Amino acid sequence: MSRSIPDRPLESLADTVSRHGLSARKSLGQHFLLDSNLCAKIARAAAPVDQVTVLEIGPGPGGLTRALLAAGARRVVAVERDQRCVAALADLVRAWPERLEIIAADALKLALDERLSGPVKIVANLPYNIGTALLIRWLEAPERYVSLTLMFQKEVAARLTAAPGTKDYGRLSILAQWRCETRKLFDVSAKAFTPPPKVTSTVIQLIPRPVPLFPAEPAALARVTAAAFGQRRKMMRAAMKGLVADPENFLIANGVDPRARAETLEIEGFCALARALPEFAAPRPK
Repeated sequence: MSRSIPDRPLESLADTVSRHGLSARKSLGQHFLLDSNLCAKIARAAAPVDQVTVLEIGPGPGGLTRALLAAGARRVVAVERDQRCVAALADLVRAWPERLEIIAADALKLALDERLSGPVKIVANLPYNIGTALLIRWLEAPERYVSLTLMFQKEVAARLTAAPGTKDYGRLSILAQWRCETRKLFDVSAKAFTPPPKVTSTVIQLIPRPVPLFPAEPAALARVTAAAFGQRRKMMRAAMKGLVADPENFLIANGVDPRARAETLEIEGFCALARALPEFAAPRPK
């Protein structure tokens, strides 16, 4: 098991923030999580971490990073684009040599696969402005990860875990639940952050399924769900116009009521439409 005690004493997180003059930047979607008890709670939720590489996006001054290393993470790869925070995180590299790698880069522009060896867990308080985009990318091949323990705005977390027929059910619900088991762990008050955001946050966990819930091609499912929820107030027969030449027959042939609205259709129904799409698809403009 990896050593949870640092090789040299660490100053407090508050002192690190003060010494490096760190203040959260709105342009980077930053809200620093400085509550050590809460960081430890997130690390425990992702446990065990002693036999995996942990990928953390947006560590900021390193509150969650410290908690993961203290929990015995075999290796932590932390991606941070803010050079001020990279300098602060260097203290942790010296305290836990060979167990922490800091990558100074924009996570949206970075190919990480070659840097991640063995089993990988993603654990992160994701920056609000890139969290959903990163998750959609990870959902393209979630089997690459053992689990994803992530903090989102509460409204995004609600969409990820929503059931059909509810107001939060949508495209993100389907893409996540098709490939993963999703569950809400706990809410986090805005007061836990510096500066406090205007919304409550929620920690959720996604466990990738060995195989998708129902057969479908990812690209086809993405097209069907995009059309269906592009104008969610429309009936499905109207939403499918432009996607297929004959929406009415396309839906009926696949057991979907043409008058239904997208939020009432279960994942299995969307997968059936995705499988049938090549047969019914309207020609794309040249």
